[in-house]
Amino acid sequence: AARLAMPAAATALPMLSPSPLLLLLLLWAAPAQAAEQGSGAEEGWAAFFSRDFYHMLILPLMLAAVVLGYLARPSTDDEIPAGFRKFQYTYIVVWALCVAADWLQGPYVYALYAAYGFESYEIAQLFVAGFGASLVFGSFVGTFTDKFGRKRCCIMYCILYIASCMTKHFKVYSILMIGRVTGGIATSMLFSCFECWMVSEHMQRHNFSGGLLGYMFGMMFQVMYLVAIASGLAGQTVADAFTFGPISPGSSFYTGGYCCPFDLAIGCLLVGIVLIMILWEENYGNQGSAEADATSGLVENIRSGVSLLMVDRRALLLGVVISSFEGSMYAFVFNWTPALRSETTKPPYGVIFALFMMACMCGASTSTLIAGFAKTTYRLLSTFAAGFIAFAVASHAAYRTYGENLGLSLSAFLLFEFCCGVYFPSVGVLKSEVVPEQVRGTVYNLYRVPLNTIVVSLLLSSISMATCFKLNALLLLTALVCMAGIVYASSMTSGVAGVVPKEKSGNVPYDEVPKVAEDTEMASILGRRRTNDDV
Repeated sequence: AARLAMPAAATALPMLSPSPLLLLLLLWAAPAQAAEQGSGAEEGWAAFFSRDFYHMLILPLMLAAVVLGYLARPSTDDEIPAGFRKFQYTYIVVWALCVAADWLQGPYVYALYAAYGFESYEIAQLFVAGFGASLVFGSFVGTFTDKFGRKRCCIMYCILYIASCMTKHFKVYSILMIGRVTGGIATSMLFSCFECWMVSEHMQRHNFSGGLLGYMFGMMFQVMYLVAIASGLAGQTVADAFTFGPISPGSSFYTGGYCCPFDLAIGCLLVGIVLIMILWEENYGNQGSAEADATSGLVENIRSGVSLLMVDRRALLLGVVISSFEGSMYAFVFNWTPALRSETTKPPYGVIFALFMMACMCGASTSTLIAGFAKTTYRLLSTFAAGFIAFAVASHAAYRTYGENLGLSLSAFLLFEFCCGVYFPSVGVLKSEVVPEQVRGTVYNLYRVPLNTIVVSLLLSSISMATCFKLNALLLLTALVCMAGIVYASSMTSGVAGVVPKEKSGNVPYDEVPKVAEDTEMASILGRRRTNDDV
């Protein structure tokens, strides 16, 4: 079985990604780029990093992210066989390009729609359309990928996202809506097709060890964070380099400004398509099951999943925890852009996004480093308490009673992003302990029902931003209380953990299922992240 871990005592293997180099190159080029747009005088490093409080945070946060990331870096004790390095480069380089296309868009989706003059409720509808498309297609993307071919689906991801990026040039609501739908479908494929292809090649074609698979996953997600930081800075650079406006007076086709990061994403995707076609082999999933058996199994799994939630208090409370935290997270993704809008300090959205990703990487690395002596449940309790404080502060700052509270808002948002970094690897371990293997996929999908309800309700409501942040704080408080309930239920062995009812009727027997023992090393995987296109 795969060991998804970063053992602390193991000798680290070198990072196999150009992302750190790209990060340094962008930092080196940023002052020169800024000088070209200024009054003509050389701005220099010192002036660039002291331009405003956003830029002043780049170096300290980057230093913290690099140090913590290095301490929590992926490593393995397994012997490196012949061909592994080539396979690793082949996958990581393509993955970095394709995920960069996703990250490049994140900071500018809301900003671009607002620049086109759309109202907040219209932008919310566009976000919900992308979220809904990702939800609907995500429910069967695994089956589709297995039958159609993982390599083909990775290429399809690139094509769909290219189409989505091209629609961003049009100040036409219907065209933008089509782009949101194609972008939502592409997002659901990004975190399934690529992983499925990599795991199949690793285990089936090359017969590499499970320990090396864990190393690949650790490397994959650490590269993802580094690429996210680099993408934020790169997006800011190209957005500042060209003037935003229509190609001709009265035209609905716009170029420059906030459109440029989407064009850069198209370039990444085109290179990705070429590399996939040249370097990757096709693989498929198991296609031996009959449709009737699949349908019967699906119905039975849903019944078992619902029954588990009815009899296992921990599983039910975990669903509330996940819906509360991730619902507040998606609402935050929608609201952070307008919350930092200012007449006095123009928000550099790419830099802000890079700061968010640095904070998130710090959280994920911290989760790895403390996994050996801090239980998963206590890590999550602390995370939810900190998240509650973050949104309470953000709601206060949103009123702007005494002027713009941009520094206070940014501090609250960075704290919440740190919480997100701790949350994802930690909750992954907790889900593996609470939810039995037989119905794991079904229960995870059931958890998304209240989550989707929360997200749609928050985005489509007409409540103010301050009220939304208050509701987010309430959701984090709910997650904190439910997490305490899980801790209590575990200590008192309340509920029937690790069992799945055979029947739905009254006095039912139970099948014991293998429970996943707590493995602190599992928490070392840097958690998967999201952008605006996830909402």
